[in-house]
Amino acid sequence: MSEDNLNVENTEVVDQLPEEDAPVADDQGERIAALEAELATAKQDILYAHADTQNVRRRLEKELIDARAYAATAFARDILSVADNLSRALAAIPAELREDEKFKGLVAGLEATGRELEAVFGRNGISKIESVGQPLDPNKHQAMMETPSADAAPGTILIEMQAGYMIKDRLLRPALVSVAKAPD
Repeated sequence: MSEDNLNVENTEVVDQLPEEDAPVADDQGERIAALEAELATAKQDILYAHADTQNVRRRLEKELIDARAYAATAFARDILSVADNLSRALAAIPAELREDEKFKGLVAGLEATGRELEAVFGRNGISKIESVGQPLDPNKHQAMMETPSADAAPGTILIEMQAGYMIKDRLLRPALVSVAKAPD
C-alpha cells in the first residue's frame, strides 16, 4: 500500500496541475512589463514635476529679490525732479548773493539739503551717471542734439542738459546730452 498508494496519489496531483504553464507565465510577464513601463513613466513624470517646481521656486525667489531691490523705483523717479530743481536753484544764485550775509544761511541750508539728498540716494543704490567727456552710450544717455566740434571726437558727450541716474544696475533715468559731431 505504501508504494502503490503514493504513486496513485502523485498521479492525481500531477493530473490536477495546469497542462500548459507557458501562457500563464507569458501573461504574468506581459503584466510585469506593463507595470514596469507604467512605473518608469510615473517616475519620469515625478522628476519633471519636481524640476518644474524647482524652476518656479527659483523664478519666484528672483522676482522677490528684484521686487525688494527695485521697489522704490517709481518714488526715486519722482524725487529726481526735486533734486533737479534744487540743483537749478543753487546754480541760479549769483555769486554776490552767496557772499551776502543775509543769504549765507539760506545758501548753506540749500547746499546741506542737496548733500543730504545725494547721501540718501547713495544709501538706496541710486547713483548719478557721469556723462560729459564720455562716449555716447544709448543704454544710459539720450542724445538731444549734435554740436559740431573740432576738439572732441564724434560721439563724445559735450554737454549734459539733465543728469541721468541708475538704481543699482538698472537705468532709472537717461542723461539728456549734447553729442559732438564732425565739423561741417
